[in-house]
Amino acid sequence: MNPLLKKLQPYPFERLRGLTAGVTPNPAYRPISLGIGEPKHPTPAFIKEALTAALDGLASYPATAGEPALREACAAWVQRRYGLQLDAATQILPVNGSREALFALAQAVIDPTQHQAAGGPAVVSPNPFYQIYEGAALLAGARVVFANSDPTRNFAADWFSIPETTWATTQLLFVCSPGNPTGAVMPLDEWQRLFELSDRFGFVIASDECYSEIYFREEHQHGQSAAPLGGLEAAAQLGRSDFKNLVALTSLSKRSNVPGLRSGFVVGDAAIMKAFLLYRTYHGSAMNPAVQRASIAAWNDETHVVENRALYRQKFERVTPILASVMDVALPDAGFYLWAKVPDHICGGSDETFTRELLAQYNVAVLPGSYLAREAQGVNPGKGRVRMALVAGVDECVEAAERIKAFIQSFH
Repeated sequence: MNPLLKKLQPYPFERLRGLTAGVTPNPAYRPISLGIGEPKHPTPAFIKEALTAALDGLASYPATAGEPALREACAAWVQRRYGLQLDAATQILPVNGSREALFALAQAVIDPTQHQAAGGPAVVSPNPFYQIYEGAALLAGARVVFANSDPTRNFAADWFSIPETTWATTQLLFVCSPGNPTGAVMPLDEWQRLFELSDRFGFVIASDECYSEIYFREEHQHGQSAAPLGGLEAAAQLGRSDFKNLVALTSLSKRSNVPGLRSGFVVGDAAIMKAFLLYRTYHGSAMNPAVQRASIAAWNDETHVVENRALYRQKFERVTPILASVMDVALPDAGFYLWAKVPDHICGGSDETFTRELLAQYNVAVLPGSYLAREAQGVNPGKGRVRMALVAGVDECVEAAERIKAFIQSFH
């Protein structure tokens, strides 16, 4: 067996199951889960109809590059969302969800024979982070270096904590904006800093943007869009129209409430996309033709996205004040998570104990923040925090918040 498999750590939800295995939730309450970031809003009917109407496509082998009509729909969305003109044939590649693509991209990009004196090539990741980043790097033969989030800067990753000697051996940088779990959006000046480092040291930037369409203001403010800044958008604003060493990954899962569809696309540097297509041709990861048709319908429609965003806005407007009255938590820049600090006098400030006791006493599931991070520079930046995914219905989320408030107040 591949010895690198032994380096993989248990997934956060596997650890959560272990943590709560002996817990009997209070049967006086119906169960409410804020633990897993799985969208629960109904899938729009027109997407399901487009999927079932295209089932005849199952009789044909799909091309790895996807149908031209799908790539054109993705390019049209990028034009509407970011104002960018892209070549659908060379700069866009449909993928079976951003998770699969994040993993595969690392295998295509990383050269494990390099930088052996430094212990192998480095992959830089935010911390806390989406665990696929770590697994992808380890199985590609790289080592992972973490940039801790900084609570004093709205949980932005502290890229400045990474020494130049590490950047010099870096082959891939994962950026997540809006971030999971913090919801932080990276501003233009940070993008500029990362582009400068990429130019100096030649590493690829993979921008994970699957939460980009869940934000809390529709209107333009101060002449700028309320929508989160994207990586390609930042590059264009800085005059980097070739998107050198930059790829962005996005998905329909959160935007369109179709996590089971497994559909997204990768976009950016044409040279990287060419190599990635070659890798994926052998990887055997072409998208189901019916899924392609449903994806075209989804990317071509914004009405359902606006409605989806409004539901999340309503939940955050109602839930955040309830929780903020008893714990350190605030509305994120974007995304559908709350990144809350466990009060020091509650369960000793332990995110694990808080999670267990909340489930036992009030039948609400959350995820310990320490499970989403690794110890780096002597600290685990997720320790003492919990991630709450506001994916359930509005009433359920409000009820969960009231229970969490009652749980915390019971310690006074």
